[in-house]
Amino acid sequence: MRLVIIGGGVAGVTVARLVAEADPSAEVVIYSAEELPYYPRPRLIEFLAGRLALERLPLYPREWYEERGIRLELGQRAAALDLAAQRVRLADGREVPYDHLVLAMGAHSWVPPIGGVEREGVYTLRTVEDAQAIRRDAQAAKRVVVLGGGLLGLDTSGALRALGVEVLVIEAQPWLLPRQLDREGAAVLEAILQRMGIQVITGELCTQMEGRGQVERLRLKSGRTLEAEMVVISAGVRSNIALAKEAGLACNRGIVVDEHLQTSHPQVYAVGDVAEFAGRVWAIIPAAIAQGRALGAWLSGQDGRYEGIVPSATLKVSGVDLASIGEVNPEGEGFEELRRAEPERGLYRKLVLREGRIVGAILLGDRSEFAAVSRLISQGVDVSAYGEKLLEDGALAELARG
Repeated sequence: MRLVIIGGGVAGVTVARLVAEADPSAEVVIYSAEELPYYPRPRLIEFLAGRLALERLPLYPREWYEERGIRLELGQRAAALDLAAQRVRLADGREVPYDHLVLAMGAHSWVPPIGGVEREGVYTLRTVEDAQAIRRDAQAAKRVVVLGGGLLGLDTSGALRALGVEVLVIEAQPWLLPRQLDREGAAVLEAILQRMGIQVITGELCTQMEGRGQVERLRLKSGRTLEAEMVVISAGVRSNIALAKEAGLACNRGIVVDEHLQTSHPQVYAVGDVAEFAGRVWAIIPAAIAQGRALGAWLSGQDGRYEGIVPSATLKVSGVDLASIGEVNPEGEGFEELRRAEPERGLYRKLVLREGRIVGAILLGDRSEFAAVSRLISQGVDVSAYGEKLLEDGALAELARG
C-alpha cells in the first residue's frame, strides 16, 4: 500500500504512525507545507513567551520518522488533486501517485472584514513564522491589542504579557471564552487576568484600523478610539478546503467525511481541522487525535470508527488554571447546574447534570480533578445522589475511583 498524507500536523502524523507500525511494508509519505516537522501548536505560545527555544518546537526529530519508515518531505505544498488518476501534483510540478490519500491540511486564521486590516503591525498566530514575527515586533511595541478573547487569544495575551508588553484584549461577545465559560466563570477569569496586567473589554467590536501605513489606533463600534502599535487577530479559523473543492470532493465548512473519515471519493480521507463530521468542524487537538487514531486503525485493517468527541479545552496562560469540558452552557430544559464560586481566591467550579449524569464542567483555579470529571462524563456515571457534595474538593476524584 502506498499511503500519501498531505499535511504534517497531529492528525496526519497520527495516521502515519499507526499505519507504519501496523504494516512495515506500507509506503507512507507525508508532504508538509511547513519547514519544521510536526510541532504541537500550543508550543507556539511557549516559544512566543520566550520559554521554549525554536529547535525544541518539534515533538519528534527527523530520526523518529525514519525509524518508522515514514518519509517526511517538508516545504512541499500540494497544488492539485487528480482523483481519477489517483495522483497529487505538488507545487514544484512533481506528480505523486497514491493508493490511499489522506487530506490533513488543517486550517488558516480567519481575518474579519475590518477596514485598514492590511496595515503593517497586524498579525495572526497560526505558524512558527507568525510566532517569530509577533515575538520580534512585540519587543518594540508599547501596547498590543488582541482581538478575540477565546482560548488562542488569551494564550497569546499571556505570552505577550510575559514579554513585558502592555496587553489589551477585545472580545465581541458579552464575556471571555464564550464557548468554554459561563458569565459567572468569565467574571472570575477576567479578574485574574486584570491582576496579571491584562486589560479586557467585552461586548465590543473593532471596525477600523487607522495609521500611516503602520497601525496606530483602533476605532471601535461604540465610537471609542484606542492607541495601539500592534494588533494580533484571534477570531477563529477556517478549514483549508480549496484543494478538495477544486477536485470535486463534497465540502461544506470542511471536507465532509463519514465515520471512517472517508470523503465522497472512496480512496480519499480527511482528518483534523480540515474534516467535517456530522456537520461539525471542531478544529481542536482532541478531535484531530481521535480522528487520526480512528483512520489509522481503519487503514490498518481494524474496525476504526470515529464517533465524535466530548469537547474539552484548557488554558495555557501562566498563572491561570482552567479546564472546560462538555456542555457548559446548556440550552433547553432537563439540566441541573451546580456552582461554587470563590472570586477572591480565583476559584470557580460548575457542573452541568442531565438525568443525574454530568455532561459538562468548568474547573477554574484548580483543575486537578479534570481527569476524574472526564471519566465520569465518558462513563455516564449516575451522580444524582451526591447533590452539592459534588462541588467539594476531592469529591469527583473519589467518585471516579469508586
